[in-house]
Amino acid sequence: MKIALINENSQADKNKLIFNELESEAKKVGHTVDNYGMYCASQEHQLTYVKCGLLASILLTTKAVDFVITGCGTGQGAMLACNSFPNVLCGHVTDAVDAYIFGQVNDGNAIAMPFAQNFGWGAEINLRYTFEKLFSEKFGGGYPKDRVVPEQRNKKILDEIKKVTYKPLLEILKEMDQTFLKETIDYPEFKELFFKNSKDNEISEYLSEVIEG
Repeated sequence: MKIALINENSQADKNKLIFNELESEAKKVGHTVDNYGMYCASQEHQLTYVKCGLLASILLTTKAVDFVITGCGTGQGAMLACNSFPNVLCGHVTDAVDAYIFGQVNDGNAIAMPFAQNFGWGAEINLRYTFEKLFSEKFGGGYPKDRVVPEQRNKKILDEIKKVTYKPLLEILKEMDQTFLKETIDYPEFKELFFKNSKDNEISEYLSEVIEG
């Protein structure tokens, strides 16, 4: 599984710490991590939590990645932004218990974490255990295990509902503020990672036009 890490500007200085803990745990189970930044708060290209949500949708819709780790000060804004776009099922995860239950019950493809609230002494330990439990078992296995059948059924129902409650991403990209879209994607790391991994030529071509326009 390919995982993307996306940090918004208010917590960008923690990117290295988060990436190191994430990559360490992901490697143990054969996953890889692409770091889409931000890498520090002073970076010229700024990502807000709304931009993180848009990026998550672009990456997941085009199958450039399989899973997204993002967040903000509380994690709430990033979660709301992610779930505002199609093809993202994002949970608010604060610790290892949240991570395990989200993966087993909700079987989503993104999590939003608080990188300021309660992020103090031992924060790196909480990150480590959270990522460890998130990837400890195949998603959708159920919790408690005797609830797996109804939980999987509800997940399938939700997936089908989301297909009719969201417009296709390409349509959204074309209708949204093009300045905002370009501000979101026009930075070196996105262009380097996205265009070599995207499996949706139509979206890739459109985003390339936006960047060049």
